[in-house]
Amino acid sequence: MKVRSIDDLRSLKEKYYPLIKQRLGHRNGLGLTQVMVCSGTACTSSESREVHRKLEQELARCNLSSSVRVIRTGCFGFCQHGPIMMIHPGEILYCRVRPEDVREVVQHHLINGQLVDSLLYREINTGKKASSLENIHFFKAQERIVLQNCGVINPESIEEYIARDGYFSLADLILNKQPREIIEIINKSGLRGRGGAGFPAGKKWEMAAAQDVKPKYVVCNADEGDPGAFMDRSILEGDPHSVLEAMSIAAYCIGASQGYIYVRAEYPIAVERLENAINQAREVGLLGKGLFDTSFDFDIGLRFGAGAFVCGEETALLHSVMGQRGEPRPRPPYPAQEGLWGRPTLINNVETYANIPVIFRGGWEWYQGHGTATSKGTKVFSLAGKINNTGLIEVPMGTSLRTIIFDIGGGIAGGRQFKAVQTGGPSGGCIPEKYLDLPIDYESLKEIGSIMGSGGMIVMSEDNCMVDLARFYLEFTQDESCGRCTPCRVGTKRMLEIIKRITEGQGEMEDLELLEELAFDVRDASLCGLGQTAPNPVISTLRYFKDEYIAHVRDKVCPAGVCKELLTYQVDAEKCIACGLCAKACAVGAISGAPKQPYHINPEKCIKCASCVAKCPKKAILKGVGREVASSAQAGIFAGAGSQENRPAL
Repeated sequence: MKVRSIDDLRSLKEKYYPLIKQRLGHRNGLGLTQVMVCSGTACTSSESREVHRKLEQELARCNLSSSVRVIRTGCFGFCQHGPIMMIHPGEILYCRVRPEDVREVVQHHLINGQLVDSLLYREINTGKKASSLENIHFFKAQERIVLQNCGVINPESIEEYIARDGYFSLADLILNKQPREIIEIINKSGLRGRGGAGFPAGKKWEMAAAQDVKPKYVVCNADEGDPGAFMDRSILEGDPHSVLEAMSIAAYCIGASQGYIYVRAEYPIAVERLENAINQAREVGLLGKGLFDTSFDFDIGLRFGAGAFVCGEETALLHSVMGQRGEPRPRPPYPAQEGLWGRPTLINNVETYANIPVIFRGGWEWYQGHGTATSKGTKVFSLAGKINNTGLIEVPMGTSLRTIIFDIGGGIAGGRQFKAVQTGGPSGGCIPEKYLDLPIDYESLKEIGSIMGSGGMIVMSEDNCMVDLARFYLEFTQDESCGRCTPCRVGTKRMLEIIKRITEGQGEMEDLELLEELAFDVRDASLCGLGQTAPNPVISTLRYFKDEYIAHVRDKVCPAGVCKELLTYQVDAEKCIACGLCAKACAVGAISGAPKQPYHINPEKCIKCASCVAKCPKKAILKGVGREVASSAQAGIFAGAGSQENRPAL
């Protein structure tokens, strides 16, 4: 049906709400069982599509297809434990469901009404089993506002979004409010841009609305390029209509009739769901000509990014949308004044837009009640690295790092010690243990040398090398530099050369002073946000972990046992059983020996690949961190050092 009024929306909601009501834990009297199978990227990569297919087949075999409905949903956020399956009624959550588990789920749960014990989640610290979200601490400690529909609705159904009050805010605002009133509500809410800088969203909308030029454009920045970040992707996969509704509201406010979503081509599921959502919205009359029988016209198109990190910067992104090379330009003029094809353009990122319908449904006073004095609302973070519960979370602004990492995240994997957390991706900084109780908001992170960024958090343990981490991020940003300005193009190259020398044991103490000086020069003189923030990992690690730099330079030692050029390998003659497996594993012939005699590693030939360590059945090959070889106890700490395991986990 075509939606032409709020009454039409109400009719659709009344039809589909009973299904949603059951998923929210309420009785609905339908006599229908609903099985939600996560179909986000993480679970899809872990065979959730095959689980879905097997489930449909098994239900047909058991003649249950009419009484059990299988629905693909967005990301639950519990990525470490996927594929995820949720069964309603009862809100029973099953983790790590494999295709071979499906028959047992159907037989025991759906037919016999018994829980499948082996698929229930067990709390990391206590081992206690939990069968529903309300009993799993990972979910209890969160406050899901932006993610409220992810895992609840079918993202491929516009009707289910409407059943959750979708598009009601758009209808009410178009029919009952003037653009300036709407922008004033955004200002009062305190919403700040979630793309990194935290610029007040209402101020940007005001600037675009004030331009007396037509046409105008609305753009969504879905070019999420930070390693380890997947917040925007998950929102688009789990709740695409929230972004479409928000862009329509923004277009009404500034007087635009055309919008674009710039999304990474590497996000195939998000692209597919966006295309589906746009087509559905057009079909029911929520995009296109004369929305809600008014004179307001608005449509949305997709533009695909080819993976250039610099296109996350708004002016570079706009160049790319227009088919030009993705290079930033000086500001002012700002995009809100002169953007696409020289016209006023409002650009926000995915999470910023996803907050808009929520603000109007709950009211700006309600929204202001979340967060801190200067950072309102909640923030979605992706947790990655050496942490037990990797995944997607949403917490109020002002939540401490300790709560996020040790409470929600379940602490450091493998019982290791916490060392640092990287926030803000390649543009952010490394935060040491002494700041774990810091409330997370834009100002507090800036004070300690980091940024909020889009919301990526990579947790590091004692066996991560902070010098190598800085090298990793600097290598990334140097490679992604568009090359337009000299400070970024040349400065990051020189910084990378210095830090590589340090990790290879060729550094001098003077290099540390030069590295720091270059970092501040690049930060202060670069044209765009990429160059201005590229030195942050170097600046923050020099500030908080300078002892590790000194160890690499002065002592030629990598304390974490990561930097390959500073490692040594030696056979423990007392443990060696002369089996010869190490020599067979060595690709360069650096290991020699004779029958019944301990084997020997030639340090001149050794390329430090650690293949011999992996093959030795008696753990007789000791790994050193410089000129000294580790003892057996130390060897346990440095197990895998120099391998991919101890590189920054993304």
